[in-house]
Amino acid sequence: MNTLPLPLDGITVVAVEQAVAAPFATRQLADLGARVIKVERPDGGDFARGYDTAARGLASHFVWCNRGKESLAVDLKDPRGLAVVRELVAGADVFVQNLAQGAAARLGLDAASLCAAHPRLVAVDISGYGADGPYAHRRAYDMLVQCEAGLVSVTGTADRPVKAGIPAADIAAAIYAFSGVLAALLRRANTGRGGPVEVSMLDALAEWMGHPLHQGTHGSAPPARTGLAHSVIAPYDAYATADGEQVLLSVQNDREWRRLAEQVLGRPELADDPDFATNAARTANRERTDEAVGRGLAGLTGREALAGLEAAGIACARLNTVADVAAHPQLAARDRWREVGTPVGPLRALLPPITLPGSEEARMGAVPALGEHTDALLRALGMTDEQTSVLRRDGVIV
Repeated sequence: MNTLPLPLDGITVVAVEQAVAAPFATRQLADLGARVIKVERPDGGDFARGYDTAARGLASHFVWCNRGKESLAVDLKDPRGLAVVRELVAGADVFVQNLAQGAAARLGLDAASLCAAHPRLVAVDISGYGADGPYAHRRAYDMLVQCEAGLVSVTGTADRPVKAGIPAADIAAAIYAFSGVLAALLRRANTGRGGPVEVSMLDALAEWMGHPLHQGTHGSAPPARTGLAHSVIAPYDAYATADGEQVLLSVQNDREWRRLAEQVLGRPELADDPDFATNAARTANRERTDEAVGRGLAGLTGREALAGLEAAGIACARLNTVADVAAHPQLAARDRWREVGTPVGPLRALLPPITLPGSEEARMGAVPALGEHTDALLRALGMTDEQTSVLRRDGVIV
């Protein structure tokens, strides 16, 4: 059987992007075969390059979000630099930007302006709070949007709210921008027209807050912060074992509770005890429920507890560290790890979650150095070495 090409093979994307939201969106496009030209500032590039040096001297956020791209380092404030990007956009299928609110419009690089000039273009504006409204021009860093969207209010313990440990607002916006591009490309295939796509971090994360919003706005109180526990299910938490591991389990119905009590805890009487027999009773008596489960697992090692829970058909997991995930047996068994080229040599990276059986494998290209492809891109536009030398001398490119 012939292998199918990647679905975005032949699609060219130009991105004026920084931080996480837009770069993570365009990385998904690159993984699926698109050519992504990343436009960066000559003086340091995407500021995410400087977040840290954890990835063997490179910034971990940048390595994660920018593989498979070509880096063009050009000053958009110089008319000559802006003209280069405009020429690239004229030949592109997709344009993505997440500059500060209003900056793209001042450059004529907002989605509406570009789509009016290029009807087949799909152009994406990613913002913090949207193009209008009282918050439109507010700074919108991930943690701030997590707070504004209410995510922090439902995350953490009863005593302390906490933000998510990953940039949830950025990721939410990125995934909706990615899916918006795919939808607009499909529309273009049917109608011949691309069109603007707008995604805001607040809109994206507010959508992810759907369950708490529906719970809290239709007559009930919003869910309480419960740490690893569940607001309406018990037992549902992490429990310590004899060797210091933390084992998580979730009992979803009363049949599972009976199996847990009889087969794992060794306390069959709990199955019919009216204080524990139903989920409503267990939730009302959460402390006693957790104490019974905790006492039962405390005499087992983590391995023994997991084996017993699985044998009883109880959903369970280990509380893994980042190092545990990097060595996860399931990821290894499914051959999910690859190596990606970077300016400091190959680094391990996971295959993207979208698997297309029968197609080429995801195109996990190298992470570019700042301006690595500037000369090649300008030559492709017809510039001579003398012209690029002048631009480099004047600081327009690197």
